This record gives sequence, C-alpha cells and structure tokens, in this order.
Amino acid sequence: MITHRRRAGAASVALLLGGAGVLFSAGTAEAAEVAYQTECVPPPISGLPPVRGTTKAEITAPATAKVGDEVEVVWKTTQAASKNPDVLDLDQDTVKPSGTIKVGGGQSGDLKVEGERKNPPIKKNSPMILSDMKGRLKLTAAGEVTLTPDAYGINVSKPISTDTKCAPKERVGVGATIKVTDGGGTGGSSGGTGGTGGTSGAGGTSGTGGNAGGASGGTSGGGDGQTDFPGKEVQIPYKCKTPIGDKEATSPVQIDAKKDGGAYGLTVRFKKSVMDSPADIPADSVKPSMEVVLGGADKGTVQVEGPANKEPIKSGAPIAVPDLTGTYKPGADGKATLSPGVLTVKALGTTTTCTPVKTEVSLELVTDAQPGGASGGSSTGGGGDAGGSAGGSATGGGLAETGAENHGALRALGLVAGTVILLGGAVFTFLPRRGRGGA
Repeated sequence: MITHRRRAGAASVALLLGGAGVLFSAGTAEAAEVAYQTECVPPPISGLPPVRGTTKAEITAPATAKVGDEVEVVWKTTQAASKNPDVLDLDQDTVKPSGTIKVGGGQSGDLKVEGERKNPPIKKNSPMILSDMKGRLKLTAAGEVTLTPDAYGINVSKPISTDTKCAPKERVGVGATIKVTDGGGTGGSSGGTGGTGGTSGAGGTSGTGGNAGGASGGTSGGGDGQTDFPGKEVQIPYKCKTPIGDKEATSPVQIDAKKDGGAYGLTVRFKKSVMDSPADIPADSVKPSMEVVLGGADKGTVQVEGPANKEPIKSGAPIAVPDLTGTYKPGADGKATLSPGVLTVKALGTTTTCTPVKTEVSLELVTDAQPGGASGGSSTGGGGDAGGSAGGSATGGGLAETGAENHGALRALGLVAGTVILLGGAVFTFLPRRGRGGA
C-alpha cells in the first residue's frame, strides 16, 4: 500500500475542540474506529517486499458484564493495511483472517479472534475485504477491561495456501472498554444506555439509601463497599475561543469515579475516534485540562488534566486523546452531581478555551463531607472556598443554555487558509479524503 501524507505548509497550529465522535448502540462498548500504521509481509512465494499502510478496525463487546461472564468480542476490519497485489484475482470465499486483541486494564492477556473464509471476489490491486473476526473472552476480575487490536494474518486458500502477516508499527489505541463488576449486584448498567439517563445500577443499594441514575444518569454510591462508579455519556455542545476565531463543536463526554477513602479519583473521557495527523507534532506540545462542575449537595469545580503527548506525532500517524484525571474531595453530605465544564487546551504556545453552551450531569455520587473538601452547602452563590482538589465556583451543577443547537459533527484535521488547523483536544472525527492513498 502507498500512503500519501498531507503536508503542513503553514507556520501555526491551532488546537480546537473536536466533537460529535461516534454514536454507539445501547448495551455495547464503544465501537470507535482505531487506525494504526501496519507493516504487512506477503508470502515468500510472491516475491513481493513488505508493504506499509493503515489498518482501520472497530472492536465491539458488551459495555458492562460481571466477573465470570464469557463475552463475545468482534473485530471488524474497515480497512486492511494492504491491497490484493497486482498478481492475481482472488476467488469468492478464499480469504480467511485471524488476529490478536490485546486485553488490558482489569486483566491482561491475548485474545485470539478468527473470521470465516467468506469474501466476495477480489480483483487485482483492489482493497482486501476481510470477514469479521470473533472470539470469546472470560472475564476474571472487576474493573475496566480494555480491548486493543494488534497483529493479524490473512490466509488465501487458492490457488495454493498462502499467508500474509501484518503487525503494528506504532502504539495502537484502545478499541473498546468493558466495565466489569464483581457480580454482587452492584454493577448494573454503565449509565450510558439511556437517552435521558442511565439505569439505577449499583446506586440502588447505597449505604445512605440513595437511588442511582434516573434522569441525571450515572451511578450513585454510598457506604455499600462499592468503589467504581461509571458515569453516563453525555453530549456537550461547546463554544470555543481559539487563536483563529470562535468555533463550535459537540462532543460526547463521560465522567467516571473511583472511591479512595473519603475522596474520589475522577477520570473524564472524551469518546474518541482516531485520525491521521496532517503534520508533524512535537512531543510535549499538546496538553488538555477541564473543570468538572459540582452540583446538587456540593458546589465548586474539580480540575482534571491529561498528560502532554510523550512522543512526537508524525504526519499521517493516528492521534489519540488521553484521559483527564483529578481528585474530588466532597465538601457536603448528600447527593453530588458531576458535569463537564470548561475545557482548556494548550498547544505550541496557544490556548484554546471551550465553554459548554449547556451541560448535563454525567455522574451522581452519594457523598460524605471531608475536611478541606469542596465548598458544599445548599448555597447562596459564590461557591465559597473550594479547598482540597476542588476550586472555583459553579451554580447548581449546570451552565445556562444560550440557545446554540445543532452543531453537527466537527470537522477535524483540515487545511484552512494555509494554516494547519488541528481540531481536537477530545475527539478527532473527520478528514478530507481527496488525495489519500488506498489501503
């Protein structure tokens, strides 16, 4: 495969918020497309050299499950890294793929997946068409289990049996995540399966008697021993102040919490698809942060940050956005809500600030006040002294609606007025196709 990389001809790179990523079916883990540079080694008999290209794959699995469950995992190859070489046409039902999915997070290992020998006729110098590869994974530990596509092979049965081996040549992004509970009735839904909110899930048995979810979504937690609280994915419309003017974007965001003593470790995930970079981006040049807005019994904001990119990102290589993390120390007893707030992205000496037009509760927690915690109270405004890891001020956990709607999918990674514009910080979704090489 020949890959044509887009080159940047401008001096500045502006970073905006990317959004509107991929919508996912209820009950299944995110099926965002993962793209990664791959080297494929043709069978020796072909006399062809190794080729490099981009593999694009979608991994699907249940969004939630319990320890002991055996779940089906599916790898759908939307683009193979190499074409059928210009040697011979491949007959119908002669191509069989197999691959490996890396299992990480709550448990580790390799999951072998395999597809059927099922394909339409494939002409010479045409894209390879691979059947979906499937495997079954036994879940052995509570927590988040990540599924990442890895190496794969393509067997062709006629005129003789030959194998092409394809392996990643860079770090590959996570394709899907399964939230695994311990099976004690505290797992419930991931909170993102309802249009207006998650199901009650684990919160219904909280120590303080609170019911979870409802219209506010997410999982509530109290003194029942639960430590992991997944939030609901919410669609947040942003208005962004950028170095090249005002922009708008809508992005799916999810806030998860993990209890540690009286505090909670927060993880904010911008549901993402991976895009190729149009230009070389230096290491340590892109760093996002966000204010999580507290509401309900508690007031204030919690600062969460993502790490800067550790390695340079080459032109044509996929871009992934890190999770944003921070610590929430409650300042009040009762039900506290957590909602996405202002997002700030710093890149190459520029700052982009994205403010929600309106926000929505992603997570609800049943909290106990901690010394030095957030401002708390039922309050009169101002938010008081946030203390601890929370700070600033917020009102009621929500931002005023200003009327901007129907933002649509944000265009990411384009060339505008001679300036490379990197639309991102959260979700990278769209790349003009003109001039791109086949795969």
